[in-house]
Amino acid sequence: MSNAFDVIIAGGGVMGCATATYLLRAEPALKVAVIERDPTYARSSTVLSDGNTRLQFNLKENIQMSLYGLEVLGRFGDDLAVDGEQPDPGFRQQGNLFLIDADSETESREGLALQQALGCDVAWLEPGEIAERFPYANLDGCVGATFGRLDGTMSPYAVLQAYRRKAAALGAQFIQAEVGAITHADGRATGTRLATGEALQAGAVLNATGPWAARLAATAGIELPVRPIKRQVFIVDTDLRPETILPAVFFPSGLYCIHEGEGRFMFGKSYADDPDTEDDFDWDRARFEERLWPEIVDLMPRFDRLRIERGWAGLYEVNTLDGNAILGEWPEIKGLYLANGFSGHGFQQCHAVGRHLSELMLGRQPSLDLARFGPGRILTNTPVFESRRKII
Repeated sequence: MSNAFDVIIAGGGVMGCATATYLLRAEPALKVAVIERDPTYARSSTVLSDGNTRLQFNLKENIQMSLYGLEVLGRFGDDLAVDGEQPDPGFRQQGNLFLIDADSETESREGLALQQALGCDVAWLEPGEIAERFPYANLDGCVGATFGRLDGTMSPYAVLQAYRRKAAALGAQFIQAEVGAITHADGRATGTRLATGEALQAGAVLNATGPWAARLAATAGIELPVRPIKRQVFIVDTDLRPETILPAVFFPSGLYCIHEGEGRFMFGKSYADDPDTEDDFDWDRARFEERLWPEIVDLMPRFDRLRIERGWAGLYEVNTLDGNAILGEWPEIKGLYLANGFSGHGFQQCHAVGRHLSELMLGRQPSLDLARFGPGRILTNTPVFESRRKII
């Protein structure tokens, strides 16, 4: 194996594979290495995500990335076909319904106005209209909702594998190894050193290691405000049998419910005391029964009888500065690029992120102006918040 590459991508999740794909589409002669320690992706944040995608953001840049993602999903099979085989992302456009209380109404209406100005198919629903979309919610205290008709869920594993297979077909070299350090000299990235001690050279290096990004960044002297936070989701079966797939519902408290078909629903919620961890992937049944279920029954009384089918835990890469992506070249080390800190909404942005990073690496004019999410704001301590109320 040659140890010299044009680009080394540390992390073979969806961000790394999408970036490799966009790079090699644009410049087929590039030598691109994607280094991934676990090709089964058993603990990958991509695979362990809930797969939801939405247009309902309050920052222009997040909305634009989601719009591009929808555009890609519309031609996903054609774009990522290999040897005539078209991958299926399993995209189910059931819609996303965000319930709004009085505390969040002003901010939600401002976000809706921006979404609509950017061409998003998102509408305001009055309380009486909400029940037509989702008949099980307790609407006490609800002043309305925003409904994104084109939002939905997809298979994270299918999307990841499609990008990985396409990148490999275009010539990316996948290396099963752990990156131990980023190497640099005289203010420039020079490559990586594997955990085995082997050195790989490249003029451009991308840190796309998800929840482990801060640890890798530290090897280059960078203090990255990204923490690995454990989140859990649960699949339950109920005696409810809706006639159609219901929209995903997001409550003001942070609880969300995604209809999986027939009587099966996915539930999740982030808590302030969710633990920092790099290696705890055990899910906790008692957490659901003692903490989540009482809230579910309060907000959706007809869910008082259910059966937990399964659950799982994954890691969010939480940007503690502002909860938004850290994208682009690190100002103090030329050729070192970051795709980190997505804080739970990264999977849906993989298409735009892959395109954007490839454009930056190739010195081309970015299709979207995402400079607001540049790493420089870490050095200047200038947060860019999606919401006035919370980071994620």
